[in-house]
Amino acid sequence: MAEEQELLSLAQQWAPLFKLMGDRTRLSLLLAMHHRGPGEATVSELAETVGVSLPTASAALVNLAENNIVESFKEGRVTRYRLVDEATHKLLHHLGGTHAHS
Repeated sequence: MAEEQELLSLAQQWAPLFKLMGDRTRLSLLLAMHHRGPGEATVSELAETVGVSLPTASAALVNLAENNIVESFKEGRVTRYRLVDEATHKLLHHLGGTHAHS
């Protein structure tokens, strides 16, 4: 019984992240950021990398930022994003995500 409760708790813990990553655009953006490494990328750089429009990328990144997966910051008139959630970072490795410097 305790083991079953632990499994249910684990599912409850991971379900929100899997829901976010279940969207192809969000997952593609996360993999692109992960591949770039610890640096930051602009919305336009990420949109170009994954082949989506700027508004689509922007909306997906805002959603990820609202869920504390990525962090945004302004650099002049440009908004940059970086992956900040360690659990997501580890999960991307398990999915086969690589770093450019690997």
